[in-house]
Amino acid sequence: MRRIAHPLLLSAIVALCAPVLLRAADLPTLPQHLRDTGLYADASMSQLREGVLAFSPQYPLWSDGAVKHRWIYLPPGTSIDASRPDAWDFPRGTKLWKEFRHGRAIETRFIERAANGEWRFASYVWTADGQDALLAPAGGIREIPAAEAPGARYAIPAEDDCRACHEGAPVPVLGFSALQLSSDRDPLAPHAEAGAAAMDLRSLVARGALKNLPSELLAHPPRIEAANPEERAALGYLHGNCGNCHNDDGPLAVLEMTLAQRVGSASPDSVLRSVVDVRSDFRGAGGVARVAPGHPGASVLALRMRSREPLQQMPPLGTAAVDTEAMSLIARWIESLPNQTERTN
Repeated sequence: MRRIAHPLLLSAIVALCAPVLLRAADLPTLPQHLRDTGLYADASMSQLREGVLAFSPQYPLWSDGAVKHRWIYLPPGTSIDASRPDAWDFPRGTKLWKEFRHGRAIETRFIERAANGEWRFASYVWTADGQDALLAPAGGIREIPAAEAPGARYAIPAEDDCRACHEGAPVPVLGFSALQLSSDRDPLAPHAEAGAAAMDLRSLVARGALKNLPSELLAHPPRIEAANPEERAALGYLHGNCGNCHNDDGPLAVLEMTLAQRVGSASPDSVLRSVVDVRSDFRGAGGVARVAPGHPGASVLALRMRSREPLQQMPPLGTAAVDTEAMSLIARWIESLPNQTERTN
């Protein structure tokens, strides 16, 4: 049976998708083959198209241990408007791809900003011989064989699943932002990829791909100003894995739980205030804190991240395996937090 998302998430999906369905007729038909999306320069699907740029966020999303590669393409003569540092405005015609590998390429996700300004999402499933990748149905695929994936199975998300995550953020593009592309990269970030610093804010500005970025962010590349390196990595992980939904201006803002970092306000204080010693009402757990200083086992945030029960796990979509490296980091961070008495003395 297909996993059922949390009721709050389902409500958010309905709210986000209703206007999109009305505009679907305005968008051209998606290509049936990945090679026709503009990623590759040749039919062999081995050489990238000119102008396609590889990048890696410093706080990558956990995807059950998949190896991922990411690319972006901006139409010639266009650039990203970064005058709003936490909500970049991407030009129409922007395309992004993310390839997932478990031993072999299994899926490539595709995001495009259409000529009418709307964003559309698709997934392409690779054939076993690696020669082609075909458009997946909009409803996703429950599972496909993948010998090296957890449980030897891999699920292709539905389009609604993609929108639920991407459209909960101020801008639907995740992982390509001022904080994620800062040259001041976090050496403790879980699952950070080798060579990831090749594409950063300075190189984007030098290419003319990024304009109107506040000069302060070039002089002093953004970073999370945490109490110590371990807290910086923990808060960065929460930003990259949870902040797209848990922020102060998306559909779940009503929860008043902010895990997204803002480069205009790099201090983690707003995040800490929303979780540390804050009572959680999850399943009526009155008196239990989202984060209980010194006690990972009594912290709802850690418990839900460790769970894979469909109505309890966080994130609710896109993962079937617990990120043990990140859970160890989160536990150490919670253990290091001072209790209320220590903070007020």
